[in-house]
Amino acid sequence: MYRVIVPATSANLGPGFDCMGVALNLYNMIDVEESGDGLQIEINGLGKEKIPINENNLIYKSMKLVFDRVGYAPKGLRIIQTNEIPLTRGLGSSAACIVGGIFAANQIIGQKLTLEELEIMAAIADGHPDNTTPVIRGGLVTTVLEDDEVYHVDIEIPDNLKFAAFIPDFTLSTAKARRILPGRISHKDAVFNAGRAALLVASLVSGKFENLAHALEDRLHQPYRKKLIPDMDRIFEASMKNGAKGCYLSGAGPTLISILDNHYEKFLDQMNLYLETLSTGWEIKILELNKKGVEIFVI
Repeated sequence: MYRVIVPATSANLGPGFDCMGVALNLYNMIDVEESGDGLQIEINGLGKEKIPINENNLIYKSMKLVFDRVGYAPKGLRIIQTNEIPLTRGLGSSAACIVGGIFAANQIIGQKLTLEELEIMAAIADGHPDNTTPVIRGGLVTTVLEDDEVYHVDIEIPDNLKFAAFIPDFTLSTAKARRILPGRISHKDAVFNAGRAALLVASLVSGKFENLAHALEDRLHQPYRKKLIPDMDRIFEASMKNGAKGCYLSGAGPTLISILDNHYEKFLDQMNLYLETLSTGWEIKILELNKKGVEIFVI
């Protein structure tokens, strides 16, 4: 049996819409083996009541992409899916399933596909690579999918950064979050985002975290999506008052991220008190950078 460990991801990072993502230390675990006849799927952990246990399961569908590509037909499959990443919260739960399934299937067929081939398959399956590439490679990645090729650069950032994830008690589908975006943007807004994206990368690499409050600003998606996320502006404002370096909407949302340094204990206490004053329910998780990406073990 193979065990695949896949990290959560936080994509977009403010101005890095559809091209920047970071892997975090929150994980799903997928145990897979060829066994018996037919398909057996067991779900544990978060969202288990919502996840299909038939051929519509995203891990199985992702595995089948690999099997179909190489002409492999397993007699039977047993999949045990254990979720720590919350579903439809903007933390890459779908990307984790896609990458986990593709890498598990590649083990079963004897690793016939290269890392680059798996990376492209995952990005195409997900639709954009800012979640799938960090899942595979770990760390902070800037990445582009163009003509069925993935172009990426791994960006080294300091280990002392923490990511305070504000995870709400409501969900937001990526499709709904996409629909609210405008079909066109102004030249002024395009220039605004290009400048912020460049400043963000430079600030993270150089350790000039005092720039992050401005470098994480965005005009492509966050101003529109905040209409779907109650208290987003309030949480950002309170986070900055309590010591956050910068804040952004994680993926399509509704999870919010505040970037912190090592001194986060006071921030956590103060923000937990603040969240109690809001009408919506939020949980804070202090997350760290995952540098390894997807990991595979034989058990």
